[in-house]
Amino acid sequence: MIGLLQRVTQAAVDIDGQRVAEIGAGLLVLVGVQPQDTEASAARLLERLLGYRVFADAQGRMNLSLRDTAGGLLLVPQFTLAADTRSGTRPSFTSAADPQLGRRLFDALLHQAAVAWPQLQSGVFGADMQVGLINDGPVTFWLEV
Repeated sequence: MIGLLQRVTQAAVDIDGQRVAEIGAGLLVLVGVQPQDTEASAARLLERLLGYRVFADAQGRMNLSLRDTAGGLLLVPQFTLAADTRSGTRPSFTSAADPQLGRRLFDALLHQAAVAWPQLQSGVFGADMQVGLINDGPVTFWLEV
């Protein structure tokens, strides 16, 4: 499972002109699912997201996690993260999970996150979403579990 996390001062998801999710300071995470992923992968990704130290402490060092700052968490499904781009001029999606597995594991991640994190928002699997953000730093990390 892939998580492209971005430290943000704000982020939002719109679908058909309607706001469906919004957070203030926290993490926007684009989530990609691969065929070998399981619910255990989702649990491990969530644990890493909540504990990953990307927020500044009093000395300005990235020593604080989402748990430490109580910020927002916005999870957005994005199958294109699993694309194979090693050759040619068009990405291949053979390395991405099929839609049924992708939806099941993204939903599992959402369920686990809802239990663990009260400031949770999410995009909608399979929807044409417009994602807006103000990347803080910018700080962006690729996590793969």
